[in-house]
Amino acid sequence: MALIDGNKIAGKIKEEIRKEVAAMMDAGKNSPHLAAILIGDDPASHTYVAYKEKDCKAAGIISSIYKKSDKIKEEELFEIIDFINNDDEIDGLIVQLPLPDHISEQKVIQRINPAKDVDGFHPLNIGKMILNLPTYFPATPYGIIQLLEKYNIETEGKNCVVLGRSNIVGTPVSILLSRKTNPGNCTVTICHSRTRELKKIAANADILIAAIGKPGYVTADMVKNNAVVIDVGIHRVRSSKTNSGYNLVGDVKFDEVSKKCSYITPVPGGVGPMTRIALLQNTLKAAKKIIYPEGYTLSK
Repeated sequence: MALIDGNKIAGKIKEEIRKEVAAMMDAGKNSPHLAAILIGDDPASHTYVAYKEKDCKAAGIISSIYKKSDKIKEEELFEIIDFINNDDEIDGLIVQLPLPDHISEQKVIQRINPAKDVDGFHPLNIGKMILNLPTYFPATPYGIIQLLEKYNIETEGKNCVVLGRSNIVGTPVSILLSRKTNPGNCTVTICHSRTRELKKIAANADILIAAIGKPGYVTADMVKNNAVVIDVGIHRVRSSKTNSGYNLVGDVKFDEVSKKCSYITPVPGGVGPMTRIALLQNTLKAAKKIIYPEGYTLSK
């Protein structure tokens, strides 16, 4: 069994980004600028945004955070998004999920200018991904693809099973791995809460991606010998073995599953760092106008 070290790979890519940003600034260009809107007091969201700020600083990317109460009205949030959309000094925008129940996630995502949608969630960017056109890939799937690539894990002709069908991870990663690319060319099956014989299907996977959102859901009997296991989940669970009283675990029971794997991502330190680094990569693309031309706006 070999660990897929997301921290190591993310660190190398972050240094590449830092050098490229430095070269941009030496050429008289502005540093890329990423803005994040953070609503409410969700601890996981605050932790993610704090790590993102740290990553931005290390890579030479400007980071702005708009913190708002979970009582904010939908129209007030739209006004902030419109302001950032129209600010030429800001290259990328993310609205941290989840949102309060009274705010429509889909309306918010569609309000963001696709050229600044570095999360890759806007319908236009998702559509371009499906058509294999240049776009911003959703950060977690993009990170997963890069981990497979950096570890030279063969994907062509492999049977890949994705546990979870979310628009953020499960569905987009299934599309990326089925495309005629490398990594890619997998035969992909998406499993979810309505899937029959899910354990049997998972146990036939050469590559198993667990993004089902349940701590310790994947057990050893669900994993094929020498499979590659990518654990997307991250959960804070009570533990008597840590000083904090909590422990971070994934969707996979690591201790028992790791004994059967050829490769596996740990939690933490696997997919998480690559999700954040993918966001920086998309922000750099946005600053360089690689995907969309200068001044792009979506006609309403």
